[in-house]
Amino acid sequence: MIETFVRQPKQVISREQLLSKVWGYNYDPSSNIVDVYVGYLRKKLGSQLIETIRGTGYRLLT
Repeated sequence: MIETFVRQPKQVISREQLLSKVWGYNYDPSSNIVDVYVGYLRKKLGSQLIETIRGTGYRLLT
């Protein structure tokens, strides 16, 4: 997941894109796997590094 963020810094990446690129899943609106792993990354990298764009996705701030 971090590779996906690093390759597209400052770009908003949707949950659907992360599911597809990282896990190879089609979008499942009931899945919270992306949210869980973003939480893990925030704990490891610092909470200010990954920004949540409400209703859209996430963005790596560099």
